[in-house]
Amino acid sequence: MTPSVGVVIPTTGKRPEQLRAATRAVLTQNYPGRIDLVVVVDGGDPIAVAEQIADVVAPRSEGDEPHRVRVLPNRLSPGLPGARNTGIAASDTDLIAFCDDDDVWLPGKLAAQSGALVGGADFSSCAIEVEYGTRRVPRLAGLTQVTKADLVRSRMVMVHSSTFVFRRGAYWVDESAPMGQNEDWDLALRAAKRQPIAHVDRPLVRVRWGASHYVAQWTDRIAGLEWMLARHPELAVDPRGAARIYGQLAFHHAAMGRRREAGRWALRTIAARASEPRAPIALAVAAGLVSAPTVLSLLHDRGHGI
Repeated sequence: MTPSVGVVIPTTGKRPEQLRAATRAVLTQNYPGRIDLVVVVDGGDPIAVAEQIADVVAPRSEGDEPHRVRVLPNRLSPGLPGARNTGIAASDTDLIAFCDDDDVWLPGKLAAQSGALVGGADFSSCAIEVEYGTRRVPRLAGLTQVTKADLVRSRMVMVHSSTFVFRRGAYWVDESAPMGQNEDWDLALRAAKRQPIAHVDRPLVRVRWGASHYVAQWTDRIAGLEWMLARHPELAVDPRGAARIYGQLAFHHAAMGRRREAGRWALRTIAARASEPRAPIALAVAAGLVSAPTVLSLLHDRGHGI
């Protein structure tokens, strides 16, 4: 029997066109099982959001169980983690899947990932296609399983929240994540600690970086990285993984004009791994040789982040 899937899309209701595209891509998946789509409105008006997607219909073949679409207010802590958990709690399906309101599932996504769980895994991800401006860059893992060691060594951008499919009841999002930062990385790492994540290494989700603004919220990013280091001490053990995080902290401090803090974290980055490129980038930003937005724009154009 094909498992039913509860798809949780958190939204503030401030980008209706992207939400409509995300909703349509979920409901038009060629998936024979039931899809229970829960759009969770965080801080916005659920009635207005329901009107935004009212004409997005779900075509079904004769005999297939109909999909269900609901729009609910966030009933838990304000922010992305609480909105995701509200959607999980409202679902009675076999599986749970996440999709951000500015991302788009590509054809075959749900069938491929539910199939990857057949062997006993309880958490699945897939490769992504990063869209930034007019460019689309595939990001593959080169793996069929993602382990704890993989996620400690690298954030692995393709293990993205919009790719998550997992067994209902197995996981909840940690609502203590500061401003919701890194709640997805934390969830994936917790899953990988239990058993390897089943990964479908095909780009089945289009992640739209151009529509996101959170990456420039430097203080929140710093708090999120410090939260991860405190919650997962092993992140500071692997030299490559530690250098990546320290380099990000150096960059974020540099972007805020905190030259001394940027220099301190850059030194820690070099001590962990001398060849880590984020250290000289952060120092260049701290010295005023290049701006942080320029660096991010150049990286995003190539499908990468800091």
